[in-house]
Amino acid sequence: MLGYFSYTLPDVEQAAESGRRPGIFLNDVDGNPVLAKGDLYGDPVNAAELPDHVPHAVIAIEDRRFLDHSGIDLIGLARALWVNIVEGRVRQGGSTITQQLAKNVFLTPERSIERKIREALLAFWLEWRYDKNHIISLYLNRTYFGSGAYGIDAAARRYFSKPAAELGLWEAAVLAGLLKAPSRLSPAANPSGAGDRGRLVLKAMAESGFISAEQAERAAASTLQTSTEPDGRGYFADWVLSQVNRRMGLVDRDLHIATTFDPGLQRLAAETVAAALAGSSNPSQAALVAMSPDGAVRAMVGGRDYGASQFNRATQALRQPGSAFKLFVYLAALERGLHPDDTVTDARVDVGGWAPKNFDGRFRGSVTMREAFAQSLNAAAVRLADRAGRARVAEAARRLGITSDLAPDLTVALGSSSVRLIELAGAYATFANGGAGVIPYGVQEIEGVFRRAGTGAGEAVAPGVVASMNDLLTAAVSQGTGNAARLSDRLSAGKTGTSQSFRDAFFVGFTGNLVAGVWVGNDDGAPMDEVTGGGLPARIWHDFMAAAHEGAPARPIPGIGSARKPYPFRPKITGSGER
Repeated sequence: MLGYFSYTLPDVEQAAESGRRPGIFLNDVDGNPVLAKGDLYGDPVNAAELPDHVPHAVIAIEDRRFLDHSGIDLIGLARALWVNIVEGRVRQGGSTITQQLAKNVFLTPERSIERKIREALLAFWLEWRYDKNHIISLYLNRTYFGSGAYGIDAAARRYFSKPAAELGLWEAAVLAGLLKAPSRLSPAANPSGAGDRGRLVLKAMAESGFISAEQAERAAASTLQTSTEPDGRGYFADWVLSQVNRRMGLVDRDLHIATTFDPGLQRLAAETVAAALAGSSNPSQAALVAMSPDGAVRAMVGGRDYGASQFNRATQALRQPGSAFKLFVYLAALERGLHPDDTVTDARVDVGGWAPKNFDGRFRGSVTMREAFAQSLNAAAVRLADRAGRARVAEAARRLGITSDLAPDLTVALGSSSVRLIELAGAYATFANGGAGVIPYGVQEIEGVFRRAGTGAGEAVAPGVVASMNDLLTAAVSQGTGNAARLSDRLSAGKTGTSQSFRDAFFVGFTGNLVAGVWVGNDDGAPMDEVTGGGLPARIWHDFMAAAHEGAPARPIPGIGSARKPYPFRPKITGSGER
């Protein structure tokens, strides 16, 4: 029988080349690692060259008699059998590290007597062929540690952003603790469970004589701090990977991807959103996307907590933009030959029983387009949409990157059609760069496969119209509903937006350097406590942009210039028409 099973053992050399899913490695705009997805393999390690507590942590919790047995631990088997009999169910296993190595590298995970016999034979062969250091090194290099990390070095880099040679006692204990249930005990998904298991490993190390009780106690008091997808960057990574999948289909090899991601801006974005939502339950969510004027996405916050929800509210959620959609209404009007100084009537309008009002319930009469836009007057916007033509408004939105369905009636003028935040920010970016169409992107290059070339969609808006539109957008910030977003050291442009019943609030704007869009609201669409686009979203935008521009030279806004003073108009009636 032993001869038969020995004859049917797998080809050891060939089996060692085990298959794996391809790894996808994302680098930031400066070429530094951002995130890695898929199966991750670190550098091979020699256990003898690691700090003693790294292999000792694994031995203490997995196989205390590893240094003494010859592949099979009869004492451990007897102990496990007794515990299982007393408990009436399987509570412990008796497999040694050598047996686990044989199973993980050379055999399938099937549960059968035949597999156990082959596992034992391979364990004896490994113990005969290699010394203990070589076996524990193989085990550390090939064992799965959760979150796609295979091997101790990959796990150390995945969870603690350091090589295995730099692991401290507490970190080594946490990683050794993962081996029982890598997915369930992953520090990324279950930091509490990982910490509890790590303390159990420390206790086992002390009982085995690898460390003192005092060392175990000091290490057990440590706080578990991992580097797993900090600052919500998982939202950006998921969005980039969706672009890669659409471009390449099935990925069958490792990919190294150069992205547009800026970790400094991401940290600022995450901190700003977190501070704004701290202690708030209504609104309960927010999103922010920042990009350069050509559409290169630099930072992305898709929600309050990536760990709690991977749904990306910056790229996936469809929300009513309210008055932020007026960009396309006024663009269509300007392209029909109107000018910011031309007048429009802000008076009651009735379209088949639909009679939109301004936010404060008052009408201003005859006003300039500049004042109507800055004060976000609804009746004036509806008249302009009717004058320019609903088809032209829709065409302007499509040309600037809005892909969602648009209302076929005049309600579209007030943002009744739902859009994605990233599309809206991309549309505003057209005016930040002087009129070139923008397709937001996150991939610069896929090594050996793709390299971005060209500038995007080409001219989408004529320079003269860009200047006029930027006239309106800067007025909205300098003295309109977006005044809370005004920056003290440079000119900024943008527009507020609030949907009906305060369900969604937006602010989208730009400087000559950077474009950013902000949304706040609730996932279930519940109304907020009278939060408007000129309130919390504009303040988030201001705080993020002020920090992002610190020390950066001011670039002019196309068609405006950095030294232009605000237009000296005075609203006839104070208050905002924001809706």
